[in-house]
Amino acid sequence: MSRIAFIGLGNMGAGMAARQAAAGHQVQAFDLSGLAVERAVQSGCMAAGSAAKAAEGAELVITMLPAGAHVRQVLTEAVLPGVSKSALLIDCSTIDVDSARALAAEARDAGVSFADAPVSGGIAAAEAGTLTFMVGCEEARFPDVQAALKPMAKAVVHAGEAGAGQAAKICNNMVLGISMLGVCEAFALAERLGLKPDKVFDIVSQSSGQCWSISSYCPWPGVGPASPSDRGYEGGFLTKLMLKDLKLAQAAAAAAGAATPMGAQAEGLYAMFDRLGYGDKDFSGVLQLMRGHLDELDAEARGGR
Repeated sequence: MSRIAFIGLGNMGAGMAARQAAAGHQVQAFDLSGLAVERAVQSGCMAAGSAAKAAEGAELVITMLPAGAHVRQVLTEAVLPGVSKSALLIDCSTIDVDSARALAAEARDAGVSFADAPVSGGIAAAEAGTLTFMVGCEEARFPDVQAALKPMAKAVVHAGEAGAGQAAKICNNMVLGISMLGVCEAFALAERLGLKPDKVFDIVSQSSGQCWSISSYCPWPGVGPASPSDRGYEGGFLTKLMLKDLKLAQAAAAAAGAATPMGAQAEGLYAMFDRLGYGDKDFSGVLQLMRGHLDELDAEARGGR
């Protein structure tokens, strides 16, 4: 049994911390939300009064926080000053590459091992322990990181040195954001052409247009495997989080001098959807924007269709 500090118990972090507790580890959990901490305790974790208290005596510290600024503040001010030199720090947040590299350097200067390990898979995978982790760390430390993440993972991939995990994550999510827009456009066009959505699913999911955005996460309600579209686009991967990741991708592209015109277009469309007030809806809800049926999203928010 290991003593683990888990800091950040949001939609993703809550399920991840619970998986570590279910694996028999002693999980000291902390979040600014008292309700989130209470829920973590109900799932087998122990409550910590602060991030610093959670990290005291921990062999492993996992952070799952909203943005780079939050990760920097927690690690710099609360964790690094008191954590054991033998501890392993793993940040599973999605942040900018520069912040990940800066934190790795700061941890190295403090004599502590650090890895950036953002995730893919969503809330359901976090709760089931079937996330994919993209890891940036020294190659020699990867086996330790892989073992630490195992209770939460179906796959742990070494992407490269510090910051490589974040680079892989923003590239992956740019693909996801773009592909979902293509699927939504196709469903909207098919509707205008008189095709039934279930027929579109049956054909495209077995043809050259097949992709995760249709086969596993279909944006049309009642078609394909269960997804947020069947729950009024609640839960899943929030539009505002997809927008955040696309902004990170565009910032990285600008810094690297890379051309990402489709990524830029995707950012613009999700930004429009967010500005219209749907940032807390699953990103696949952009289908209703493509169809011109935002009224259906409003009806679902009121409890009807």
